[in-house]
Amino acid sequence: MEANLFQPLVAAIISAAIATRSYRKKSLDLSGAISGFAVMTIHIAVNYRFGAVLLVFFFTSSMFTKYGEDKKRKVDADFKEGGQRNWIQVLFNSGIGTCLVLIAWKLGGTQDYCLDSKVSSVMTSLIGGIIGHYCCCNGDTWSSELGILSDEQPRLVTTFKPVRRGTNGGVTKAGLLAAAAGGSVIGLTFVFLGLFTTNCTFNTALKQLLLIPLSALAGLCGSLIDSILGATLQYSGFCTVRNKVVGKPGPSVKKISGFSILDNNAVNLVSVFLTAVLTSITCLYIF
Repeated sequence: MEANLFQPLVAAIISAAIATRSYRKKSLDLSGAISGFAVMTIHIAVNYRFGAVLLVFFFTSSMFTKYGEDKKRKVDADFKEGGQRNWIQVLFNSGIGTCLVLIAWKLGGTQDYCLDSKVSSVMTSLIGGIIGHYCCCNGDTWSSELGILSDEQPRLVTTFKPVRRGTNGGVTKAGLLAAAAGGSVIGLTFVFLGLFTTNCTFNTALKQLLLIPLSALAGLCGSLIDSILGATLQYSGFCTVRNKVVGKPGPSVKKISGFSILDNNAVNLVSVFLTAVLTSITCLYIF
């Protein structure tokens, strides 16, 4: 088999296995499994490191989504068994990253690049955007899924006033730490695999380690951007009938914060875009 066909075939097999398992485990519904298969195949076929950061995001986020389900069921008005995600959520959380991966493939093929703007500022910028994308996604998911389990009283990120658990824009120390940890795992994965897939000079290879703290910062920054958008452009109210925080106004809902301008998917998309841009620019300066 020709080498240029091997990687796409491996990508398709791995993606099909993961998508099927995720559908059976209720991490994805049918539409989510199909779109997830396409996204995973593209990432892995273009570059194993791109595929790895996507899979780290997917598996760790799915694990933490299912963690503490009994407690989340009592708080989350949109709770779904297994955290089941559909095609809209898949694309809003991976669409920008997939576009960047395809651009990287168009410009550089499947070659694995070091972060080095002197060699290629374009590829360094693209890689930085991809890393920032998944640091934001992973950091925000870890923050949301673990922060809601904290016994600490959440505070609205814009006013620092105490709010109910589940309020958009509500943050805790545990949630912010989780966001930084979620981002750092993405950076650590990318740097570690690069030891085996790239051929950097010693100084350049050593400098790649800076991506780990940068990724932690990107995860935290992405989560904060998401929280600020959630507190201002996303509606939160307390429903006295359901006794839960909800995302839409109604006769039995008392407003907590925000306006009904963006829904959760749109907030995720904007925060991912902004974090990807900021991380991309930062990588050009650092590397």
